[in-house]
Amino acid sequence: MIQFANSVKKFIVSEDGPTAVEYAVMLALIVVVCLTAIQAIGTNAATTFTSVSGQLGS
Repeated sequence: MIQFANSVKKFIVSEDGPTAVEYAVMLALIVVVCLTAIQAIGTNAATTFTSVSGQLGS
């Protein structure tokens, strides 16, 4: 138990812990931005295809 507590203490004191958390937060933000961009592109593409389809049908 003492060895586990010491290893947790080392992890918290070292720079590896905060760095890993920072990378995880950055990755989450990048994923959110990518998903938002993909959704916007999909919406614009659907609107364009609907417009073109309407013009071809007329």
